[in-house]
Amino acid sequence: MPLISIDRLEVRYGRIRGTQNVSFSVEEGEIVALVGSNGAGKSSTLKAILGMAGYEEGAIRFAGADLKGKKPSEIVRLGIGYSPEGRRVFPQLTVTENLRMGAFTRSARECAEREEQMFGYFPRLRERASQRASSMSGGEQQMLAIARALMSRPKLFLLDEPSLGLAPIIVERIGDILQEIRVKEGLAVILAEQNANWAMSLAARAVILDLGKVTLTGPSSELLKDERVRSAYLGA
Repeated sequence: MPLISIDRLEVRYGRIRGTQNVSFSVEEGEIVALVGSNGAGKSSTLKAILGMAGYEEGAIRFAGADLKGKKPSEIVRLGIGYSPEGRRVFPQLTVTENLRMGAFTRSARECAEREEQMFGYFPRLRERASQRASSMSGGEQQMLAIARALMSRPKLFLLDEPSLGLAPIIVERIGDILQEIRVKEGLAVILAEQNANWAMSLAARAVILDLGKVTLTGPSSELLKDERVRSAYLGA
């Protein structure tokens, strides 16, 4: 049984459809890339999973539980973490304070243990522990946003456009850390990205979205060779 399954999901914003009939699944410990241009439905899909976007049609099941109608706080407690597009760290809080905001489902002891693990994955954050988030670089803020979302020890991590506005060397480092955490913790990831080449280099499988619909899906290694994908997203 998949860790999460999305079946015929349709998200609406008034008369506008954010997604149309979107279906895919993710196994435990698997990275799946959601690839598409701006407005393709990637963020709408992630927000529906987390309970931040309502949907009348379709179903989402996580670890056997139906997520429809659940509040985001309930969904986080079930084991889903989320790092939004644009990072959205708390600018006036320190790195440590930001991290602890992500551990509201955990005890003080668990929070301290997890904080130390995050500093192990992201050594730069340890160096900046007492620094305000607003004074950090974009790459450091992205690492902080990811670490904050992982403080709750999720089984599934929703990651929205992490490469946006970052230097390639920082993007590659983030990818390395994601793979390290996936291997060590069995973390599953849904990676929503416009940077198709990078996302599919990390992911075992990819789902290509266009105008809210799934146009292609399959192993990333095969889709990277597909002329339609190469033409539309890889500049080939």
